[in-house]
Amino acid sequence: MTDGFKIGRLKLVGSRDLNSYQIEQIKRVRLVRRADGYYAQFCVDVNRREELESSRKTIGLDVGLNHFYTDSNGQTVENPRYLRKSERKLKKLQRKVSKRKKGSVNRRKAIKRLAKKHLQVSRQRKDFAVKTARCVVRSNDLIAYEDLQVRNMVKNHKLAKSISDVSWSMFRQWVEYFGKVFGKVTVAVPPHYTSQNCSSCGILVKKTLSTRTHICKCGYGLDRDLNAALNILAIGLKNTVGHTEISTPLDESNLCQTDVSLSGKLSR
Repeated sequence: MTDGFKIGRLKLVGSRDLNSYQIEQIKRVRLVRRADGYYAQFCVDVNRREELESSRKTIGLDVGLNHFYTDSNGQTVENPRYLRKSERKLKKLQRKVSKRKKGSVNRRKAIKRLAKKHLQVSRQRKDFAVKTARCVVRSNDLIAYEDLQVRNMVKNHKLAKSISDVSWSMFRQWVEYFGKVFGKVTVAVPPHYTSQNCSSCGILVKKTLSTRTHICKCGYGLDRDLNAALNILAIGLKNTVGHTEISTPLDESNLCQTDVSLSGKLSR
């Protein structure tokens, strides 16, 4: 290690064969600690590109809390709600930590069990986002989605936990990543009035969050999320006018796969 970290020799166990890369391609090695052990993250300079036949399909995605997303074809993907499903177990483990004496061995064991459960939820959420994003990108040549400012949305304390649990930001990152890998177009559109405007005539139809059906004066009526997905797709197609072929250059500098770090309260 060039930073003087004298850890010695390590035996690596993993699914990636590092012998297939040149030493010059390995730009950085990062050692991280998780609740279930230590991991080595290798940042490798490699041009990843996979060729796929054009599907000639376009899709607009409207993410939400009732459904993970609703697409412009009317299909929905259910929200897995991993954190909500694990809350009962997490609370039980947290109570065990509180009952243990500070500084004791049993308290450290209880903290480790709690940290492993949090790590499991985090990995479930990431696995779902990766697989869903890959499926969406492989099936379509253009993917349009809302440019949501999730950091501002979680300031709503009533919805902060639910918004954090669906991990919209992570899903978007993987959609953009796989878009570059498979050479597909990914378009982030402004989210303003996508749920309010009519996807048929364009008239503004004001609705509250509790109103789940879009009904317009023109007689057009459908599900609120489907209406938003159609608007998102229309804006995405409008913003990509001039593309002679549905492909994007691969930006190698943005191909670093990030991992969710469980630092913070548990580590402290």
